[in-house]
Amino acid sequence: MHYFPVKRPVKRIVSGLLVFIIMATVAGMTRAQTAEREVPRNRAQIQLSYAPLVRQSAPAVVNVFTKKLVRQRQRGGIFQDPFFRRFFGPGFNGFPGGSQQRIQNSLGSGVIINSSGLIVTNRHVIKGADEIKVVLNDRREFDAKIVITDEKTDLAFLRIKPEKNNLPTLKLADSDKLAVGDLVLAIGNPFGVGQTVTSGIVSGLARTRITGTGLASFIQTDAAINPGNSGGALIGMDGKLVGINTAIYSKSGGSQGIGFAIPSNMVRAVIAGISKNGKLVRPWLGVQGQTVTQDIASSISMKRPQGILVSDIYPGSPADVAGIHIGDVIFAVNNQNVNAPETLNFRIATLEIGKQAELQVLRKNKMLSVKIGLLPPPEKPPSRITKLTGEQPLAGSVVGNLSPALAENLNVNPFQKGVIIVNIEGNTPAARFGLRVGDFIREMNGTPIKRVQNLIDFLKIEKQQWLISIQRGGQFLKLKVNR
Repeated sequence: MHYFPVKRPVKRIVSGLLVFIIMATVAGMTRAQTAEREVPRNRAQIQLSYAPLVRQSAPAVVNVFTKKLVRQRQRGGIFQDPFFRRFFGPGFNGFPGGSQQRIQNSLGSGVIINSSGLIVTNRHVIKGADEIKVVLNDRREFDAKIVITDEKTDLAFLRIKPEKNNLPTLKLADSDKLAVGDLVLAIGNPFGVGQTVTSGIVSGLARTRITGTGLASFIQTDAAINPGNSGGALIGMDGKLVGINTAIYSKSGGSQGIGFAIPSNMVRAVIAGISKNGKLVRPWLGVQGQTVTQDIASSISMKRPQGILVSDIYPGSPADVAGIHIGDVIFAVNNQNVNAPETLNFRIATLEIGKQAELQVLRKNKMLSVKIGLLPPPEKPPSRITKLTGEQPLAGSVVGNLSPALAENLNVNPFQKGVIIVNIEGNTPAARFGLRVGDFIREMNGTPIKRVQNLIDFLKIEKQQWLISIQRGGQFLKLKVNR
């Protein structure tokens, strides 16, 4: 048989080579993918388990039991009769009478983070408790004392006193290193059935506006979290604590695969912020801003919406001193992106007073790096906390001049000014007239009230009638009281 040479165009030869290379590459990828999906070949592969990780971590997760003494109106005699109550309906309150006390129990979880007995949990787990008991994984029980609670983060720290510092602990991870898709385990006591472990992944990061807390940047996970898990541990595959399980999104009250945890970096920041006198002090920035939307981005020639547009700056604040301008767009804090005011506040709050933060800022289409000193919010003007007494409608209320420091304690906007109610004692005129903590007293009989001293001077003068102007949130209310 004879073979004759055949002339082929160079392009066709090259095309053939490319097809061969592509087919070989695809075949190689297919073999690699098949290899990744191969069935286990030995007993060791079949027995892969989270068990060693759980054995290491679970002993540091505790049950937190609380007792609270509550009062209920007592209905005596026939008011307790089921037939009588059925006749008048379930909403009938009966006639005025005495009250009876009962014990209200609740259950949550906590995490030991120090061998000497420091435990972190959720504030809402122990809120209002008269007695707190901690039960360890090995069934040891301890009475717990509250070290500090923080409404803005919904964190609380408890202290137990073991005979020896031999408690199991969990180390805090760097939650900023978490990525969506990372594997995590949730450990707690859901529904009081006993310590339970569930697994999942990180579903999202920096979730805001999940709860009413002021500093919100939650880790979202699909690891099952249920009532009783609150205050429990969310751990990574290195066995370190990445978050404190806090909230769920649910229509039924049970887990639907959307749970939220407070990042461990916030836990670390709260511990670091506890001062020598036991108060929590955090750094502040002194800016107000809004999320950059598509419309805002278009108006300032940004390619895409990102960052926070600065709308106001508190005079003399760290942001003001550092030279932040109204109209600047803050992109990041220490190279961590921020796209919501809550995230910006969270980032600043996790930093340490006395150090510096570096902000990435866009100003007139030019990216700048601005260093800001981290300082506590100032008490200017002086708060001058004062309890009001006497025969007048505000008696029983405690008022103060709002400052950034007082605003931090009350979890209110520090850019507001004026006299604010910081506490109200029960069964006093202020309580009976429906005044609330957080109300601003703006006017008394038409006289503007800008400082506590203005209010004290006004109340010294005897009057037959009071017309009080109150600001509550975005509403202005009028209270008229005759003597």
